[in-house]
Amino acid sequence: MKPLDPRLLRHARAARRYIALTTVLGLASAGLVVAQALLVAGAVAPVVDGEAGWAEVAPLVGWFAVVALARVLVTVVQESLAHRAAADVVAELRASVLAHAVALGPRGLREPSEVVMLVTRGLDDLEPYFVRYLPQLLLAATLTPATLVVVAGLDLGSAAIVAATIPLIPVFMWLIGVLTQRFAADRLLAMQRLGAQLLDLLAGLTTLKALGRERGPGTRVRTLGEAYTRTTMSTLKVAFLSGAVLEFLASIAVALVAVTVGMRLVYGDLDLTTALAVLMLAPEAYRPIREVGTQFHASADGLAAAEQVFTVLERPLPPAGTLPAPTFGGLVLDDVGVRAPGRDVVAPAGLSVRVAPGRVTALVGPSGGGKTTTAMLALGLLRPDTGRVRVEPAAGGEPVDLAGLDPASWHAQVTWVPQRPVLVPGTVADAVVGGSGEVDGRAEAAARASGLAEVLATLPQGWDTPVGQGGAGLSLGQRQRVALTRALLDPAALVVLDEPSAHLDAASEQRVLDVVSALRDQGRAVLVIAHRPRLVALADDVVEVRSAAREAAVPAGGGAA
Repeated sequence: MKPLDPRLLRHARAARRYIALTTVLGLASAGLVVAQALLVAGAVAPVVDGEAGWAEVAPLVGWFAVVALARVLVTVVQESLAHRAAADVVAELRASVLAHAVALGPRGLREPSEVVMLVTRGLDDLEPYFVRYLPQLLLAATLTPATLVVVAGLDLGSAAIVAATIPLIPVFMWLIGVLTQRFAADRLLAMQRLGAQLLDLLAGLTTLKALGRERGPGTRVRTLGEAYTRTTMSTLKVAFLSGAVLEFLASIAVALVAVTVGMRLVYGDLDLTTALAVLMLAPEAYRPIREVGTQFHASADGLAAAEQVFTVLERPLPPAGTLPAPTFGGLVLDDVGVRAPGRDVVAPAGLSVRVAPGRVTALVGPSGGGKTTTAMLALGLLRPDTGRVRVEPAAGGEPVDLAGLDPASWHAQVTWVPQRPVLVPGTVADAVVGGSGEVDGRAEAAARASGLAEVLATLPQGWDTPVGQGGAGLSLGQRQRVALTRALLDPAALVVLDEPSAHLDAASEQRVLDVVSALRDQGRAVLVIAHRPRLVALADDVVEVRSAAREAAVPAGGGAA
């Protein structure tokens, strides 16, 4: 990422306002620095030369106090703006990444952990960029030229030394920055791998513990943690060394100015007022550039995260349909095939099936055959590489291609119950009827039908039982009953279920079968991924979903049995 990447201005409005205000404050700071140096020189030099006393220089000292106070106020305002802008920009980028990831769909991202780490820990590293690095970068573009112009007006020889030595600092900054960016990118990658491994380990910890396999992933996490530590220490090592180099260069350059000014002052070629002003202004010319190099390392991690954000945001979105979805009368998958990512197969391959209202259609087949992908096709989250998915209007007429329909209008007619339902924080009532709804007779009846009423009887607060992020506080089976109850209450015409009885005992499985039967009796179309024989036996249509090698991806079977 460039020091000030135009993509940041394009994707974050708060960054534009902040940069404009910081530029104005930088110009004000430059003027105050110059005024402060000239006032000090004008007050001290006559006193040292014996040409004036306190009475004569008192007004200058008073103005110096005013300028110093103004400089403090400018710094405070700039710091406040920086923290606020950092929070606003991070929030904007997080929202943009999440919205774009949703629009890309389940196959649009290479790794889910990519987005997880970006919108959590990764983007937080942008704060040092806004609070420390960017202000110094803008000061380097305003204060340094302004100081150089003033020094040239006071003493051309000193200005020539400053102008000749200043470019050395950016050159060394660039050399060090290239190395730092590589370490920062490696550190972010190590953090993403560590975070993804931890998420997987925590999600499957219960299963691993039951199988006695919890120590293997622990070793892997430890290895990734050590790799993250190594990359962090490498970044810090470069930061310390580069800071020392930049300080050395700036000190040598200021020393050259000081030596020449001192010699000329001794020989009477320069007056004391000018000498003092030049000596105070010379360090100010180097300071912003030196600080840019120092703060670059603190912001390198944020720059690496921002680069990944722009990579995600610049991925082209699939063309979205615009036609309103007709009232659901059936769903037809006509010889569809989807190329499986990372595998040289098509799954499903050559699948043809009709999902009709008032009927239960079960998808069966081996793991990896494409059953979940078929559900994603029905939901409109994926598009087939071959074949078509069409919606039959309830009023009759020609089927409409699902790819041309507005996703929101289609999703309003579909209910999705995944194998592992995810619930938003709130209460059980919120999860079933929504945050603004109330538990009425229909909700109570649906809870009895799904078996949720039995679960509520065991919870101290019943419907008001708190539910944490993702459904924390409820077991997986209890979450499934919440999701099934919600599906019963949802008027959507198409219900898609992903193995709803996978984690239940025989008694609880019967509840699921009753719910599926109730959905069918309501005249709704039910598409269910099924493995258990009882659920398959309940279905009106059983469809075998199979995969095929990509070269031989011809109609490979997939039909009602």
